[in-house]
Amino acid sequence: MKNTPYEGYKGIRLPKQVQLQRVQRVIEEELTPLQKETLLAYYFQEQTIPEIAADRGVNKSTVSRTLRRAEEKLRRYLRY
Repeated sequence: MKNTPYEGYKGIRLPKQVQLQRVQRVIEEELTPLQKETLLAYYFQEQTIPEIAADRGVNKSTVSRTLRRAEEKLRRYLRY
């Protein structure tokens, strides 16, 4: 989900403010607390997966799975 160019969609796009509101709503209402915490730490606090894992005392693969599930849920809810 890191700023990869996407050239597939050529239709009408929602205004940026509306897009941001939708993302915030999904993060607040649809993600589990652990998914939300992981997503925010990785993308907004710019922590690495090993750093997040060390903070929580879990394996890196656990953090990776949690992050992947959060991203998938975010994509699924924003698709509509």
